[in-house]
Amino acid sequence: MAAITHLTSATEEQRAAITAPLGAHSRDQGFVWNPTHVTLALRDGEKIFGGLIGFIQWDWLYVEILAVDASLRGQGWGRKLIEAAENIVRDNGCRGLWLSTFTFQAPTFYERLGFKRCGEIPNYPAGQSRLFYMKHVETTDGT
Repeated sequence: MAAITHLTSATEEQRAAITAPLGAHSRDQGFVWNPTHVTLALRDGEKIFGGLIGFIQWDWLYVEILAVDASLRGQGWGRKLIEAAENIVRDNGCRGLWLSTFTFQAPTFYERLGFKRCGEIPNYPAGQSRLFYMKHVETTDGT
């Protein structure tokens, strides 16, 4: 008989087993889950000072992490990382980027770069909001 178990530390094998039914259903609907990972490192020699981590799936790049070390902030590195990601979007024929941030992080940074707010979870964390942003990226042929 089926039962629910709280796994405090799931293995990759367990995670794969849990997500398999969702993957099968998506595939049956014509949407195969096959993300392409994107990792951009901001480095000086061998030392990494931040970067961008995300993945491309279904014609969009989801930015999971964008981070710049405090010693390099205010020098345009965040913008340059987003621009590099936009180039990857264009090179892969994608439609755009999307991400989430928090009100205590950098929502105005993304707005200045042309991202549009497309969702919000208020009071997460308490007293703040989680914000969702998207940006359509024009391809080289103007579409």
